[in-house]
Amino acid sequence: MRASDLKAWKELSRLARTVLDIPLTDHINSAARFDEFAVTVGPVTFDFSKQYIDAPTLKVLLKLAEERDWKRRTSALFTGDVVNTTEHRPALHTALRAPANAQPPAIGDVVHRELVRAKAFASRIISGEWKGSSGQAITDVVHIGIGGSHLGPELAVTALADHHCSALKMHFVANVDGSAMACVLRHLNPETTLFVIVSKSFTTLETAQNAQAARNWLVERTGSLEAISAHFIAVSSNLEATADFGIAGENTFAIWDWVGGRYSMWSAVGMPVLLALGPQGFQALLDGAHEMDEHFRKSPAEHNAPLLAAVFAIWNYNFLGINNHAVLPYDQRLRLLPNYLQQLETESNGKRVQHDGSPVGVHTMAILWGGDGTTGQHAYHQLLHQGTRAYTADFIVAARPDHDRPDAHRWLIANCLAQSQAMAVGARTDDPHKTVPGNHPTTTIVLDHLSPRSLGNLLAFYEHQVFCQGLIWDINSFDQWGVELGKKLADGLFAKLADDPRVGEDASTQGLLDHFHAELKARKEN
Repeated sequence: MRASDLKAWKELSRLARTVLDIPLTDHINSAARFDEFAVTVGPVTFDFSKQYIDAPTLKVLLKLAEERDWKRRTSALFTGDVVNTTEHRPALHTALRAPANAQPPAIGDVVHRELVRAKAFASRIISGEWKGSSGQAITDVVHIGIGGSHLGPELAVTALADHHCSALKMHFVANVDGSAMACVLRHLNPETTLFVIVSKSFTTLETAQNAQAARNWLVERTGSLEAISAHFIAVSSNLEATADFGIAGENTFAIWDWVGGRYSMWSAVGMPVLLALGPQGFQALLDGAHEMDEHFRKSPAEHNAPLLAAVFAIWNYNFLGINNHAVLPYDQRLRLLPNYLQQLETESNGKRVQHDGSPVGVHTMAILWGGDGTTGQHAYHQLLHQGTRAYTADFIVAARPDHDRPDAHRWLIANCLAQSQAMAVGARTDDPHKTVPGNHPTTTIVLDHLSPRSLGNLLAFYEHQVFCQGLIWDINSFDQWGVELGKKLADGLFAKLADDPRVGEDASTQGLLDHFHAELKARKEN
């Protein structure tokens, strides 16, 4: 059944016809507003009080989730039922951070056996026990992956810089653009560099190209194929391919087909996070995520942070006509959060058909973008305050800093609160050039401070919000078939860039091919 055919959906459509007649200020001025619409989960508070919502509308939104049987389907997610219906797989990323005694029976102890292996390996690298081919300890780690194999680990390493327990320098390469790898390798010593290659299939184009470039670089500079085993590890399910590459079996860590790439940071895919934070810090990240898992699994709908965020998003996107969502972290360390959420949310829910293949019939995920803190206020916030586009936003800020500049942190918080207030309330003046309409719904997320625990909690919150949105739209949040077409077309075009056949392409693409061939020819002649 389409979402638009649900009883609650029809009732929400009726409510939406009149809701915008009431200014958002009328809602948020209620004395009990914050207490009514804020939820705290461990070290994180989710303030929904500036959403364009009232108690009667919320009641119907939660009926919508009930019509989609959210409680039973949430249980199915955690127990390992097939929720990824197009690939006939469960989605058990929650098992990656669950304690050993809370693992789903379907997977036994494989997660914890692999976690013990990964922690032991990380300890050897951090302590200097692991030596490179010349007997020197590792000083630099280059993580090679793309998409979900890259965005989460880079975000966590960057965000938790104040919690690093090792002196290892972390580098990340994802783009197939050769300049990306060249820039990273330029200042590294092959004798003290470890490469972490992350690819479930070990055939992902970008990762395979960059891994081969790193391998060539190492062999050329050490003069030894044997050096590969001392400087490369892999996270993959293709043991034959990793062995052919030269990576020993004991240096290959598992990733399972029931873990999607964008949900995989909690496994050995997060090796750079483990190497930066150490086993204890990485465990705190897992514990923070598990804390949110337990909240999501056990809390009633009216106090369930991920479910509330999901239904408010549905309200905004499908009933209030909003098609843009800005992620605005007021913390320089969280500057990569918008990039991470772009993949998590838009790759998961950027879909047009339901589980049965029929059209979903309504808009799904909004365009997600964003940037960090006060720098955005001097750029695109002008559009947010006085532009003509509808949008919603998430503000993320830490209550306590990890530095000794309290005035700077108070200014940061003041700016965060001021921006969310301005978006909600606006300003009415006699000068139309200075009028700010307001009435934009936002959520403010407050971490007690930015720590492994609070970051784990926050990222798991967003994962579960994505799941809840998907079940209401009745789409599969765990596949990504839309990225495959471009890959297939690129294979053919790669060959044509070398051989110059003039068949089979549309006129526009053929014109571009001709242009590139002319440029390559001119380069050879010169």
